[in-house]
Amino acid sequence: MKMHFCIPVSQQRPDALGGRYVLYSVYLDGYLFCRVRYSQLHRWNEQLRRVFGNSLPPFPPKYYLAMTASMADERRDQLEQYLQKVTMDPNMLRSDVFIDFLKLVQLDTFSITINTAALDIFLPDGRNIQIEILTSDTAERVLEVVSHKIGLCQELLGYFGLFLIRFRKEGKLSVMKKLADFELPYVSLRSAGMENCKVGLRKWYMDPSLDSMLMDCTAAVDLIHMQALQDIEQEWAKPTQAQRQKLEALQKEDNQTKFLELSQEVRHYGYLQLDPCTCDYPEPGCGAVLSVGNDEISCCITLPDNQTQEIIFQMSRVKCWKVTFLGTLLDVDGPQRTLNQNLELRFQYSEDSRWQWFVIYTKQAFLLSSSLKKMISEKTVKLAAENPEMKESSRFPPRKSKIEIAKADCVFGTIKEEDL
Repeated sequence: MKMHFCIPVSQQRPDALGGRYVLYSVYLDGYLFCRVRYSQLHRWNEQLRRVFGNSLPPFPPKYYLAMTASMADERRDQLEQYLQKVTMDPNMLRSDVFIDFLKLVQLDTFSITINTAALDIFLPDGRNIQIEILTSDTAERVLEVVSHKIGLCQELLGYFGLFLIRFRKEGKLSVMKKLADFELPYVSLRSAGMENCKVGLRKWYMDPSLDSMLMDCTAAVDLIHMQALQDIEQEWAKPTQAQRQKLEALQKEDNQTKFLELSQEVRHYGYLQLDPCTCDYPEPGCGAVLSVGNDEISCCITLPDNQTQEIIFQMSRVKCWKVTFLGTLLDVDGPQRTLNQNLELRFQYSEDSRWQWFVIYTKQAFLLSSSLKKMISEKTVKLAAENPEMKESSRFPPRKSKIEIAKADCVFGTIKEEDL
């Protein structure tokens, strides 16, 4: 699936010869990722094409005459589509030519030189692990270093990820974004433009039953046990009084395995909870708290009369969704660091045999979209494991299946309805 790359704004800059060039501000998951020139992207495309040939998406052509405003907008849109499509190929994402270029432009954008540095990685129990890295180390590399230090089995790294996190008032946890494998955590932490921002290690799967894949690794069990405790403390997971008493007893016995087994029965265990936001259901302006996991979006909605109502949206009935930036970026003194104000995620949902659009206004729209994509990918893997014919067909060009009906796109200013 596409990554959340977007280029909502660009700047004209003078060059050394008295001419002008355009500098594009590239955002990933709503945060400024880099600023880059067309010529840099053009050279990168040529390098990629030497390795991957015609599997690359089309690259916007050069203009040898001055561009009009409409031509400049068209190129910006084409570059955005190129970045989204080029990241759909997992082989490309892992290639040196792909990663090395993105490392370079991240460092250059934020004027960070390659040096050794200390980086604190925060665990769900509040402790931090300090590791020595290079400022140019990717999130994938940093995760490997952390896992080695805590004894986490290398084959289980895919179940965990590095996140930008912060604690709001009264100690409430807010997960801001998951760092992509090719992002530089040292750079992302300093460029986020947020107070009290930290890099946190958390599990990265939305199906709670996947806990069973980790139970043979002591360090993995420790991590998911820490996160279970944190989720209960943060009231993301909501045990009944009877469940809470049993969990407290198991905690006193230091029986992590039984604790996690019982946690599977707890409401919203393993879900990601977003910060309070608003939605348009059942009427515009209603407050909402969203919990995402286990193939569903759970919305606790506050109605105008202060009554609450819980609505469950099943992912099997979601057709597509869109992330949209509703504001205008002003780029006078340099691009703003985030797009997280004035974001919405709208999804099309089948209810009473008809499709309806539901809109959620949240600064974590990109994180929500990533979580929805994660649930779809996990469901696809599970279906393939249960259906040998589906696994065999994966060698051939894929066909649409029922689980592949959801699609995420980043759209700025207007909504473009686009189904698979």
